[in-house]
Amino acid sequence: MIIGAHAILYSTDPVADRAFLRDVLKFPHVDARGGYLIFGLPQAEAAVHESKTNGKHELYLMCDDVDAFVAEMKQQGVACTPVQDQGWGLLTELALPAGGKLGVYQPRHPRPHVVRH
Repeated sequence: MIIGAHAILYSTDPVADRAFLRDVLKFPHVDARGGYLIFGLPQAEAAVHESKTNGKHELYLMCDDVDAFVAEMKQQGVACTPVQDQGWGLLTELALPAGGKLGVYQPRHPRPHVVRH
């Protein structure tokens, strides 16, 4: 039976990006071995979108107030892109220390119930 999901962010500077997830976003974590951190994530959901190719996957974080999130990131010296109304949600993007982009949005779409086992 499925007990969860494991997302992977690839990075040219994983130490810096791990520190960002730990210190800025304050995700709980465990050290799997010698600084290799695995982060706990809040409730998650998955969707399947139509594509001309297979194998492309994306990760977005969700928040309950995107403006408050952007303000908190600004206080911590993290720049976010201007919030865009996508219809399905209010979207911003932040740059991880290694330069990767991470989308964060306030959903407007219906949310599924939490799966509990």
